[in-house]
Amino acid sequence: MALVPYEEGAGWGARQLHSPSATFHFASRTIRLQQDWRRLGVAAVVWDAAVVLCAYLEMEGIDLRDRSVIELGAGTGLLGIVATLLGELLMFNKEPARLRAFYSACCARVTMTDREAALEFLESNVQANLPSELRPRAVVKELTWGKDLDNFPPGAFDFVLGADIVYLEETFAELLQTLEHLCSEKTVILLACRIRYERDHKFLKMLRDRFSVCEVHYDSSKDVHIYKAQRSSHKDDF
Repeated sequence: MALVPYEEGAGWGARQLHSPSATFHFASRTIRLQQDWRRLGVAAVVWDAAVVLCAYLEMEGIDLRDRSVIELGAGTGLLGIVATLLGELLMFNKEPARLRAFYSACCARVTMTDREAALEFLESNVQANLPSELRPRAVVKELTWGKDLDNFPPGAFDFVLGADIVYLEETFAELLQTLEHLCSEKTVILLACRIRYERDHKFLKMLRDRFSVCEVHYDSSKDVHIYKAQRSSHKDDF
């Protein structure tokens, strides 16, 4: 899951995390997410890294239309929901209903993954925030890094997204194994991270040993970095 260290009593931030819901505005839509700290802990709250990466995708106009996207450690589903909405064809809402099914086939195909315990909660947020015509384009699926890889076709994704998934050093090898399995030469990885500990730098070094990595954005107000990674032989920009 998208777990990160957390300390009780962190003032406003703690109150925000313990709130039963959170509201955001992306892709010209209002997204209302349920949170459940008491039942699922850090996997069921929205973290700043997800918000920053959503804003980056929208701000930079990353073209997700007709692309295959997978999110690791989806948690509440904010990032995957926004990716699905941004992957909607621009003319989609202007077309009559009879043509929407045709155009929806050209929208992004987004797979949101997490561990089994978080899937029901994740699915409920996805269903509540996507219009009915886009729901078939968003799939919720179990993925434990390094263990369920046969359930995912190798190299089949155009984008791999992750927000605050670099947190436990003992998972680094499995996360890298998962990234290598999911990526082809053309796959773009976007990771949003708050660098908290020396081990976070260690992961970035491990990532650079296997991929070409560059920092593409830094949000100083939230202290969140966004890194882009691709296989070392592929260094093209967007």
